Amino acid sequence: MAGPAPPVPARQDAGGVPAVSARHPIIAITQARLNSTRLPGKVLAPILGRPLLWWHLTRLQRASRLDGIVVATTEAPGSDPIAEIAAGLGIAVHRGSEHDVLARFAGAAAESGAATIVRVTSDCPLIDPALVDLVIETHLAQRPAGQYTSLDVERFPRGLDTESFGRAALDAAMAEATDPFEREHVTPFIWRRKERFGFGQVSTEGPRARHRLCVDEAEDLVLVTRIIEALATAGPAFGWRDCVALLEADPELAATNARVRQRPSG
Repeated sequence: MAGPAPPVPARQDAGGVPAVSARHPIIAITQARLNSTRLPGKVLAPILGRPLLWWHLTRLQRASRLDGIVVATTEAPGSDPIAEIAAGLGIAVHRGSEHDVLARFAGAAAESGAATIVRVTSDCPLIDPALVDLVIETHLAQRPAGQYTSLDVERFPRGLDTESFGRAALDAAMAEATDPFEREHVTPFIWRRKERFGFGQVSTEGPRARHRLCVDEAEDLVLVTRIIEALATAGPAFGWRDCVALLEADPELAATNARVRQRPSG
């Protein structure tokens, strides 16, 4: 079983000077569990011989602005395969409450010594490392340090979702949040209070997103598997635009998960 995440040293610039120590380390924390209500065990579902979680983590590892990654899973023995996949990739694991996800998330941030947190979820095997970097860069350009920045999920396909925020904002949420929805979903305490924490967004031009690249139900898994089968054979560097281009060129493929609806985010 993987142990606690060691503190990550601050990134240095080309001259060897620590870079904005108040904002480093920048740690991505991804939530993973096996008892999803709609598709139990989905993070272990095989895609080209690798579990879905492996695809998510290896794509996340290609984000150049991250100083580290932590998988935040549950204390249940059933979560051992999740910890083993992460450990096999050299990724730290934090195990905490199954239902108080905010507490689990805050524990992962504390163990890793994170100053800036990037929140992603493990049901996104097509997450785009370039977009993760862009959200981080946008966040670091904002003031104050507690500013919350997210990918605009109204414009980008679901399944690329990325949020970045300062440690102080997460600590405030941990200490003050009492709403069960805010404890379960980690960031609503922050983005519901824009006047306190600020709010930034990375968007894109063009029509509203209409494709789903996340995995919540069986149809999603079929679609994501077919996308990876089509694109990964040429190498791991494909991005979200390649996924969208594939779907736009093949309406029948795009319709695979058309009936699945995103749950409201509150």
